[in-house]
This record gives sequence, structure tokens and C-alpha cells, in this order.
Amino acid sequence: MKQDEKVAEIYEIDLEKERIEIRKRFDNLLKISKNVLKPGDEALIERAFKLSVSAHQEMRRKSGEPYIFHPIEVACICVGEIGLGTTAIICALLHDVVEDTEITLEDIRKYYGDFPKLADSIVRIIDGLTKISGTVDYGSSQQAENFKKMLLTLSEDVRVILIKLADRLHNMRTLGSMARNSQLKIASETLYVYAPLAHRLGLNNIKSELEDLALKFTEPELFKEIASKLQETKASREKFIEDFITPLKKRLEEQGIKFKIKGRPKHIYSIANKIKKSNTTFEEIYDLFAIRIILILPEDASPEMEKAECWKTYSIITDIYLPNPDRMKDMIANPRSNGYQSLHTTVMKRGSNNGQWVEVQIRTERMDDIAERGYAAHWKYKGNDIKVNDQLDRWISEVRESLSMKNSSAIDFMEDFTSNLYNEEVFIYTPKGDLKVMRKGATVLDFAFDIHTQIGGKCTAGKVNNKLVPISHVLQNGDQVEILTMKNQKPSEDWIKIVTTSKAKTKIKDLLKEVNKVYLTDGKDIIIKKLKNLGLENTLMTMNQLRAFFNKKDYNDLYYAFGKGYVLPDEIKKFKAEKDAKANIQAKITIQADQVLDAKSFEKEFKKINGNRVDADYLLIGDDMDKIDYTLSKCCNPIAGDTVFGFLTINEGIKIHRTTCPNANALLSRYGNRVIKAKWTSQQAISFLTILRLEGVDRLGIVQDLTKLISEELNINMRSISVDTFDGVFEGIIKLYVYDTTHLTTLMQKLSIIDGVVNVTRSDAEG
Repeated sequence: MKQDEKVAEIYEIDLEKERIEIRKRFDNLLKISKNVLKPGDEALIERAFKLSVSAHQEMRRKSGEPYIFHPIEVACICVGEIGLGTTAIICALLHDVVEDTEITLEDIRKYYGDFPKLADSIVRIIDGLTKISGTVDYGSSQQAENFKKMLLTLSEDVRVILIKLADRLHNMRTLGSMARNSQLKIASETLYVYAPLAHRLGLNNIKSELEDLALKFTEPELFKEIASKLQETKASREKFIEDFITPLKKRLEEQGIKFKIKGRPKHIYSIANKIKKSNTTFEEIYDLFAIRIILILPEDASPEMEKAECWKTYSIITDIYLPNPDRMKDMIANPRSNGYQSLHTTVMKRGSNNGQWVEVQIRTERMDDIAERGYAAHWKYKGNDIKVNDQLDRWISEVRESLSMKNSSAIDFMEDFTSNLYNEEVFIYTPKGDLKVMRKGATVLDFAFDIHTQIGGKCTAGKVNNKLVPISHVLQNGDQVEILTMKNQKPSEDWIKIVTTSKAKTKIKDLLKEVNKVYLTDGKDIIIKKLKNLGLENTLMTMNQLRAFFNKKDYNDLYYAFGKGYVLPDEIKKFKAEKDAKANIQAKITIQADQVLDAKSFEKEFKKINGNRVDADYLLIGDDMDKIDYTLSKCCNPIAGDTVFGFLTINEGIKIHRTTCPNANALLSRYGNRVIKAKWTSQQAISFLTILRLEGVDRLGIVQDLTKLISEELNINMRSISVDTFDGVFEGIIKLYVYDTTHLTTLMQKLSIIDGVVNVTRSDAEG
């Protein structure tokens, strides 16, 4: 019996029907690719399809579907939703072949050997898409190393990133069939890295869908609630939009302007963020709507003509509707660095009773194409608007420069890279009038390093608009900056806290590297000597435990702290005492932190203990306390009913975090292999510490009413309450103990109806 027939027997599949479906999907790919294919391209794509089908024929996805569905759908996204061409389609079809099968990059090169240039491109792109084989040092991050490797190809071919985004989008669309810990890892990584990356490359539709899908798995209840309310309000929303755009259509037509109008609600993730940041409700969000007016101009329209037509349309809109002057953004004169151009204004019906604000976006078809398809569309208009192209190319150059620095770890690079993705920008001028685009929050020192490393390294102060300022001065839009230097100036570690751009941080670390070499060597020698004196083994595991104990990011940070004397050798005695204390505690099970380094190993050991239990690979919080030690993380204070995950730390056992924990995205994105499936099951009445923040109008007796409700009516144990009042309003923090999320919701609802209380929100952590 052939292998595919065995698979068909296991899954009870009609192989012939499946083959027809595979061909149908591939034919659909060719259909949507029709506009980008040149003569002969279809045969090249068919060649890739045949190789991919053959390589993946024995493979199935978690859903049971044939694996080949995935590369075909990724290719469809590449061409249909991003706008890439033949080479990208071929690479999308083959993107998992090297990683998951016996086929090598050299095999692929030979397979397309009659087209040497094409073969070189395909091999380079697929290599960038292939994860690093083997393992990395324990304590570092495989995910970060893979991400850095992928970005290394950015210097040669941006299509690697675009195909990876298409791959991630399809994985997110089919995430429902994955195990819970995998869902959390992939969804959090998507929010932390891939959605911001799509935003930076201008892929607005993909960015929005990635965010919505990630929220669906990280916060399913919130996602369902917002989706349901959007559905409930759909009819009234559509009527509102229709009434809103009717007078606009009439006036634009009278002026002879050709246009398209689209009305839509904000996407779910965006609404969820507004609810959280504003401590408000769905019903109270004032700009749920967005209207987009797309102007249809001749293909040869100049940038000046585009700008004039957009402002003409803006004038018509503000004649009809009342604009909010604080919500006007001109991103045509000053495009975002991802190429995005548009006029944004927020308006309201004049004399409106309901006070409903509506965001209106005005742009041309070219601008809309770039806004939706980003970098791929940017190449279509190469030469049309040099300013837009320059900004995109400048950002990619900065990424290349960061990647060329050898001294930063993959985790440091990933942290710096992602911190820059979503930031707004400011436009700064040199004394000669040259324009520099910096991230919002950039300082004089950032600007100095942006000009040149040597200028940054000797920077002592700056002149902003002819006024002397320190190197820590934060720059504002339109500032003209002159850098002052001194020959004897040297960079210090404090400079890293002053700068905000990854470029400046990397340059400073590079300059400090030589100076710090002696401290790293001394620190390592001090640690090794002290370990020997205390009878502790000098192993990789011990170093990792020391790093975690002293809260250092990597080995160099640890060595440096000892070498500089920031941490004294005798502090290692405390580490040994804690290690001995843990060793002396009666072990609850045989799973030890130094034996189980990832979730798969943990689940394997845990299944042995739990036998045939249905959820044997889950840590059951409450019921499993007698089998393994775990602690509830203080950074998010989870309580029964919260959606949670377990995280296997190096030195502190298993910690339970909420999926909404402020540290969750970073942990799951860097160390997804240490995520353990966990859920609440205990029926015991256990109380959990939680913190509530209250805001409201101050009045006599408000504190008494709060404490009476909590302690007397609800019989809840309260640890502390603090209330500050100023100018007739109050802010309060209450620390108390609840049994679960249902108990907490009841409490919050009752508190919110006390006279004077405006907002009641749950806080993540003490502080």
C-alpha cells in the first residue's frame, strides 16, 4: 500500500476527490495571477506546484487537510492580496519544502537550472524563509534567531518578508486546529512582530486582519463581544453612513469630481484597544466609523495635481460638516515612512443632536493602492513620488545597518526592532535644511547618531532652533538641529537610556564594546572562582540560573555587572542558599527544572503522571498543586476564570500568566517553546489578590460607601484602599481578594453604580 493511501485510510479520505480539490485550488491561483504573468511564467509556476505536491504528499496539517493547501493559499495571498509576481508565487509554493522535507536548496537550484538568474532568486528567498536548523543556547531564543535570519535577506530581497507575512496570515486564518499553547505562541508573536511589520511595510489590510485574528485567540471573550455588538449595530450603522455620504456625493458630483466612497467600522482590534486605553465601553467610543473618499484621476496625474484635488475635496467636506481642528492630519505633504499618504479629518453633522464624530480619509487611487498593498504597490509607482520611495528605502537601509552590527544578541535586536515598528514620526532639519525623519520621542543624541557614528560618539549638546539644549532633549516636529561635539567626549552606559532609536542604541553598544571587554573578562573570572569556592558546578545551566537570579538579559550583562562591581561576589551565596532551600523541599514530582527545558518535554513527563486523563497534557491550576510547584505571576495577578498559560522559567519553576499580561506577547514571541497549556479546574473556594482602579466625582462619604459595599454587603476581604482627591474628582486603588472572574465582575458592576463612580477597571499588577 502506498504512503498516501495509508494516510487516506487513517483519515478516511477520498483521495481522488482530494486530488481534484488540490488542482482546483491551483487553477484558482493561476486565475488570480493572470494579470502579472508573462509568457512562459505559467509553466514555471506549474513546475513549482508539481515539486511541492510531490514533496508534501505524505504531510497533513493539524486540521487533517493535505499540507499542499497551505503553500497554494500562501501563493494566492502573495499575488491576490499583496500584488507580488511570478518569482514570489514560485517561492510561496516551495517555502516549506527545504524546512520540512528532504529536498535541499541545491536541489531547487538544479530544478530551475535552465533559468540561472531565477534559480538564484528562488534559492535566496527560500533560504531566508527557512528556519535555523538545530538548537540555540538555552536561555536565548530560537524564535528571535529565526526572525533575525529572515530579516538578514531584507538587504537583498524584500519579498522574503512579504511572503513570510502571507505565510503568517494563512497560519492565523487556520489557527483554530492548533493546540492551545501553540495558538497563544503564534497569536502573541503575530501581535508582537508580524502585525507591526505589516504596518511598517504599509500592508494595512493584512495588518488589520492579523490583529483581529490574534485577538480572537488571545482574548476570545472580548473579540466575541465586540464582533457581536458590531453585528447588532450593523443596520443602524449602515443607515447612518448612507445618510452621512448622501450630501457629500451630491456636492462632489456638482463639482465634477470623479470618486468612490467607502464606509466601514474600525476593525475589532482597534476598537478593543480604544476600550482598554480609554477605560470606556463600546457604546462610548465616538469614532467607530471611517469614511474613505478615493479620487479617480488620470493615470499621468502629477503629485501636485493629486494634492490639489485632495484639498479641494477637503474644502467641500468641511463646508458641509463641522471639522475637529485637533484631528486634522496632512499625510500627503508629510507621508509616513511606509509610503502612506492621505488627508485625515474628523467631522460631525452641523447641529447634530447625537454628537457622532466620523473620521474621513481623502486620497487618490494611487495613494489607496499604496495604503492597502504597501511596499509591493510602491514599486508599481516607482519614480512617481520620490519622497515616498525615499522614506521606504531609508527605513530598509536602517534595518540593514542594524543587522550588520555583530555585537547585539537576537533578542536585543528583536526588542529594538519591534519597539520601532509602530512609532509615529517627526520631521527634523539640519542647519543646511536637509530633512531627517526620526521616530517620535527621538532625542538630540539620536539625531547625532543618525548623522554619523563619530558625531554621535563625540556629542556634548545641541542647538535646537538656535537654543542650547542637552543631549537628552526630545525633538519636536519641524525642529532645526545643530550638533555640538568635543574631541575628548566619550560615550557612557547612561546614553542607552537617553536614546530611543535602535540605530543609536546599537551604535552606542558598539562603541562601549571595546571599553567593556576587560569588565566582561574580569566578571566571568570572578563568577567562576566564586562558584568553585562554594562547591557549585560551572555549567551552562548554572550560568543561566545565575542570569535569571540576578535578572540579567544575557551572559555579557551578568559578567559586566560582576566585573564593574555592581554585583559583589558574595551575592552568589544568596543564590546558593535559595538553590539549596529548593533542593531540600520534598519534591512533589520527578519533573525538575534542569531536566525539562521546553513545553514538549514537560507535557511528555506530565502525561506519565496523569495517565489516561483526557487533559493529561494540561496543568490544572488548583488540582495539580499536589503534583508540581507553580506560582501565580505578580505581573498580572491571574484569578480563577482568567484565560491563562504556564511559562517554564529557568530558575523559578512554572509561573502562571494571564494571556492579557503586559509581558505575555514578549514571552510568547521569544520563548514559545516554554509555554505550557494551563487552565483552572479547582472547585475549592480559593481567594486571589486583585487590584481595582476607580475614578469618579468626589463627594462626602464616597469612601465609606465603597468599603461598606465591599466588606459588609459582599463580604469580600479587602487588603488595602487608597483614595486621592483633587479639583472635585477622585482616583482610588483597592486591593482585595476574589474567588474568580464571575465574582470579580459582580463586584465591579456593583461598584460602578455607586453614586459618583465613573470608571472601575482591573489593574494588571501592584504598583
